[in-house]
Amino acid sequence: MARYLSIVETAGRASIEEQDDTALWFSHAMKNGGADVSILLRGDAVNYALLNQDAKGLRFGARAVKGPDLVRDIKAIIATKIPLYAVAGDLADRGIQSSQLVPGIEQIQRSGIARLIEGHDRILSW
Repeated sequence: MARYLSIVETAGRASIEEQDDTALWFSHAMKNGGADVSILLRGDAVNYALLNQDAKGLRFGARAVKGPDLVRDIKAIIATKIPLYAVAGDLADRGIQSSQLVPGIEQIQRSGIARLIEGHDRILSW
């Protein structure tokens, strides 16, 4: 069976409404369909790893626009046993400390990305 790696670099993709980030949703759906999939968060997408974030939506006067619950989505991915990695340098560049991460996310160095890619047969870049 092919091993898939979803590399998520762009944050907030298609998440203005009450839905998940497309890349996270698709990777989770692949796993639920029996695929061997891992996820790498890099660039701005490392913000998804923050434990105490609230990116649930906007308010315009009395009207609420609901957004995704990224913490819930990341915890569900980890609970499904999808390996989830975040680039340590990208976390540091954004001032995100290890203590602020959702438990279960493995940090890797930028120098380890090539090795991670080599361990997978198919790469999805988002």
